Amino acid sequence: MLALKAENISKQYRLGQVGTGTLSHDLNRFWYKIRGKEDPYLKIGEANDRTQKGTSEYVWSLRDINFEIRQGDAVGIIGRNGAGKSTLLKLLSKVTKPTTGKIYTNGRIASLLEVGTGFHPEMTGRENVFLNGAILGMTRKEIARKFDEIVAFSGVERYIDTPVKRYSSGMYVRLAFAVAAHLESEILIVDEVLAVGDAEFQKKCLGKMGDVTKGEGRTILFVSHNMTAIKELCNTGILLNQGQLTYSGNILDTIVEYQKNSEILSRYMHEGPIETAMGNENIRILEFSAVPTRGKLIDIESGISVRLRFMNYRAGINLDATFELRTYEEVPVFHTGTLITTDNDSEAKEYCVEFELPKHFLNAGNYYFKLIFGEDQRIPLYVVPNIIGFEVENVKLGKNISILPGIIRPDLDFKVF
Repeated sequence: MLALKAENISKQYRLGQVGTGTLSHDLNRFWYKIRGKEDPYLKIGEANDRTQKGTSEYVWSLRDINFEIRQGDAVGIIGRNGAGKSTLLKLLSKVTKPTTGKIYTNGRIASLLEVGTGFHPEMTGRENVFLNGAILGMTRKEIARKFDEIVAFSGVERYIDTPVKRYSSGMYVRLAFAVAAHLESEILIVDEVLAVGDAEFQKKCLGKMGDVTKGEGRTILFVSHNMTAIKELCNTGILLNQGQLTYSGNILDTIVEYQKNSEILSRYMHEGPIETAMGNENIRILEFSAVPTRGKLIDIESGISVRLRFMNYRAGINLDATFELRTYEEVPVFHTGTLITTDNDSEAKEYCVEFELPKHFLNAGNYYFKLIFGEDQRIPLYVVPNIIGFEVENVKLGKNISILPGIIRPDLDFKVF
């Protein structure tokens, strides 16, 4: 049975304005509508690419999205910032309506889009629980039956009769999640809310969401940048990129597609004449890649195989290649290299260098390589400051799915006496 269906849904916004922003635009839209013609402003607009300045004052936050979600599915919605994830959840939650297209739902929807969504700040925690239940269409008797369970899960029992405007963000999110997860809606929509809670509560939330889908057969849509949480909870995935649905299917395959198509380019492969390859009169780079040694996904346990293939034009020197790895916060991880030739016997030909970063070497995070070619490890021949990057996904440690601090994540052989 279908829980949700989206048919060609799109959402257009006008930058800096509420509505169309001008009387002339409103009248123009009205004139087209009464003549039975298409809204003229739907024909213009650009993709929501935040990295560059556009020319149109209209942007498409979402464009022609189609999917079906079956009852009991746990769906992870992933993509870069600005991909349209939160807009999609707002449409599905009926917070706003699509510019074009239709959404079909089967059952009541509980949404947790931001901290304290649906809470009235002047009302107490107790009153807000009943208010949220009423908004979902539940009777007072149904809410009262779940009330003690909600309060116990949230851990804010001491403050349940205090106005929620005095709650910390952590208390807000605890009670808001407890209400959304325990009240009997058929569809639960959660957007990044776990980022606010502490590690223990995040673990508790994921456990509850797992119970909701596997035990109770309810449907969950979950947006998060924590791929470990997504993998742990979801069985299917939807990948958005600049407002368009670029992939949907098995959750692991969706995450692999996200890594491959993300801004972090983990492979450089030259195609075309060698003279047009990245480089200069000394060096031309033909290939540089960082791929998982095991499996399809770079994570803490996969290991990383690095391969460099290049054309050298400097014969008769001691040629060297140095690899400098940095985090995206510009923290150096290592700076190391190898001599390609040692007896001033380099040739004008193609060379290849390969090495492997072992599993449990790098912690979860984003990294990039700086590449330095030199002569006698002193004279630079060609330097590329940021040639490729890659993202290491987290893996849970026991029951802990949080990203641990630090740049490295060693798996040490502890001896306990």
